[in-house]
Formats: sequence, structure tokens, C-alpha cells
Amino acid sequence: MAVSILPRGIRNHNPGNLVRDGTAWKGLSSDQTGDTRFCVFKEPVWGVRALAKVLLTYRSTHGLKTVAQIIGRYAPPVENDTNAYVGAVARRLGVSVNEALELDEAVLIQMVKAIIQHENGRQPYSDLVIAQAVQMALIR
Repeated sequence: MAVSILPRGIRNHNPGNLVRDGTAWKGLSSDQTGDTRFCVFKEPVWGVRALAKVLLTYRSTHGLKTVAQIIGRYAPPVENDTNAYVGAVARRLGVSVNEALELDEAVLIQMVKAIIQHENGRQPYSDLVIAQAVQMALIR
């Protein structure tokens, strides 16, 4: 029987694969030694919250409104097949890549799920965990 190895983002409770950049994220694990490049969170809800916060910052600080703009910044071509990523997220949201989005709670939940799926090849979290994390991002 083959042993299943979880993707790095799932192992790190960081399903958005946020890079360690000095941000003092809520819910960071006190032990960051397990991964030299990516954040490690205490629980998945904190990693999902951080992902949602990044997306909200893209809208509020950088004025990004379309899947192409958001994913273009989130997953730049130097490290990703950005066009494929943009297309996958837009399909999951049921929108065109250049359609302006209202990044309300419902859209944010769907975008977070799409990014988790793309980053990890699966989206293993319950709707409750995702909703809780997004609500935490919206209020804190």
C-alpha cells in the first residue's frame, strides 16, 4: 500500500502557500523550522484566514477586482503558469477572467476554495472551516 504524502500547503496548515515575509499573521505556529520558505500555521483555519486577508488586501490596498488581476499578483509568472491558474479560478467562480468581482463573503469563500484546490490539488476543508476563516478575515 502506497503512503499518501500531503501537499506542503495542507501539511503546513497554509493552503494558500503564503511565503514567509515577516508578516505577523494571527495563528502562526511558534515552530517555523519545519519549512524555510512558507508559513506554518497552528490550525487550517488560521492559514485559510491569512489567504482571505491577502485577497481582501489586494482589493482594498491595490484595487484589484478581476480574477486575472488578483491571481496575476498572487501567483506571478516567475513561479507559476499564471494563465492556467487564472483560468482555473475563473472557471470555479463561473466568471470571465476580466470580470470585475464584488469580493463579498460568498465570492471570497469561492475564491479561497478555488485557490486552495489549485495550490494543493485538492480542497480538503469543510464549508464550516472555510466560512469561519473568511468571517475571521472580514472582521479581524
